[in-house]
Amino acid sequence: MQHAANALKAAHKPVGRDLSAAGLRAFFNIARDWGLDTDEQIVLLGAPGRSTFFKWKSAPEAADLKRDTLERLSYLLGIYKALQILLPDTAAADTWVKKPNSAPLFGGKSALDRMLGGNVADLVAVRQYLDARRGGWA
Repeated sequence: MQHAANALKAAHKPVGRDLSAAGLRAFFNIARDWGLDTDEQIVLLGAPGRSTFFKWKSAPEAADLKRDTLERLSYLLGIYKALQILLPDTAAADTWVKKPNSAPLFGGKSALDRMLGGNVADLVAVRQYLDARRGGWA
């Protein structure tokens, strides 16, 4: 009976590689839309080695990401989605991350500058800022 329960759990749980591949594909699409260079992408992904980064980019289906990288991807996807909601004009949403921002969180710099601090907390701060702007939780 225990074996059947474990099999059922496994059937409903995304496989690590499937989740990793989907997250990476989405990330590389976002990076394209935001006009991020390779170094910026590497920082946002948590500073994997360059060879690892290029393996992920060329074959996302072979990646099995660690929890930290998956968490980073989750925040980046949330930031992207929040921008699409707040700024329905796709071009405005995609350029927002690079524009100077006078909000205290950014101190005149861009959201991308904040996110490139390299810490997950930087991604969390931007995500919470956008969620608060659209009336969500902060």
